[in-house]
Amino acid sequence: MGMLVAVVGVFAGLLLAAPAVHATTAPPPASESPAPESSTEATPQESGNSEGDEETDGAEYQDRISGVLRNAGAPVAGVTIKASGNGYEAETETAENGSWSIGVPEQGAFEVELDESTLPEGVALAEGQQNPRTVTFAGTSNITTLFLLGEGIVLQGDTFGTKLIERAVAGLSFGLLLALSAVGLSLIFGTTGLTNFAHGEMVTFGAVLAFGFSALGLPLWLALILAVVGGAGLGYVQDAGLWRPLRKRGTGLVPMMIVSIGLALALRYTILFFFGGATQQLPASQSPMLELGPISISRNNLVSLAVSLVVILIVAALLLRTRIGKATRAVADNPPLAAASGIDVDRVIRIVWMAGGALAALGGILWAYYRPGVSFNMGQQILLLIFASVTLGGLGTVFGALIGSIIVGLFVEISTLWLEADLKYVGALLIMILVLLVRPQGILGRRERIG
Repeated sequence: MGMLVAVVGVFAGLLLAAPAVHATTAPPPASESPAPESSTEATPQESGNSEGDEETDGAEYQDRISGVLRNAGAPVAGVTIKASGNGYEAETETAENGSWSIGVPEQGAFEVELDESTLPEGVALAEGQQNPRTVTFAGTSNITTLFLLGEGIVLQGDTFGTKLIERAVAGLSFGLLLALSAVGLSLIFGTTGLTNFAHGEMVTFGAVLAFGFSALGLPLWLALILAVVGGAGLGYVQDAGLWRPLRKRGTGLVPMMIVSIGLALALRYTILFFFGGATQQLPASQSPMLELGPISISRNNLVSLAVSLVVILIVAALLLRTRIGKATRAVADNPPLAAASGIDVDRVIRIVWMAGGALAALGGILWAYYRPGVSFNMGQQILLLIFASVTLGGLGTVFGALIGSIIVGLFVEISTLWLEADLKYVGALLIMILVLLVRPQGILGRRERIG
């Protein structure tokens, strides 16, 4: 009990400290000229009243509209971009690398305009470019819009094949980060039989810890490592303080599932109380786009893909090659037989909970960079997709969870070629239902006789 109180105390301290520190590290404006000191206190209307005042670029806001301006492959600097909507106006200039970013106080629809009078001589917008144009936020804190110049960027995504490849790469990145959480959930289900609805909050916990540690001034690499260790600690505390006592009392799986729902609600609103309802950004959440042959991918997504793949390969190797991995598979297959053969089942389950918590925390960190942003309910937003991945691949099978996650991730992203972005998650769940109608045990699950 003392350990649980200590963990809660440390967690509360991090969350109380983090927003105050983060408020002093707002993302820098896209232009090279610094914003005036009074711009963060002036209202949007006040910033444009006098001719001598420089208009705000909204650097203090988390929701942002951004883009890059290039001509013939070279960046175009010093071009004015304006955004307006919901009674708010802001403007900025493109930086030396052609990038620009404008913060807005709330999500919604905004009109973005490129001031063509500030373009260099001989440079004009490409034919058919809409200026001004309306952009709308849809479930993300950052939205990108590109103005193409007459002799500038060749939009390689114009062809269906290129778009398909880009969506497939994004889907693979999303699927692999989803697999981190799904593999942890599958390990827990396989060894305990528990359907843990609090797994989404374990995802959130990792991202929130990463934000808290980085806001305290720790190097980013150290903050991320400590967040993953903290996720493992949460798994340990959950099993030692809650699930093991319930197992010892002989509590059924259905009551334990209901307990996990209550735990999820308690954790979610505890995080909301200390962290707040705003979406915060991890360091380096805004990353440049990389051109890899015919496709474009953000640096963060590429790093996320690589990290997820390496970690999943390590987990697979541990399960197949090590004694604890073989013991875990034995417990998942038949706990009484594993106990009879000398395996410490409780120790294996404790290690599984710690591994599941660490994987969920890492998945939460990568999800915060993918969205981008950290919020109190971010784990809840993908919990159904995690369950869909585990169910699609086969309940209790780690490699099934991996395959299911990749299928869900690919479908979520590729479906945006035909579906509205708001419907992409619905399509993934529909695919799960269709597959289960044909193969109820999932792709790699075993058929079992009931009754």
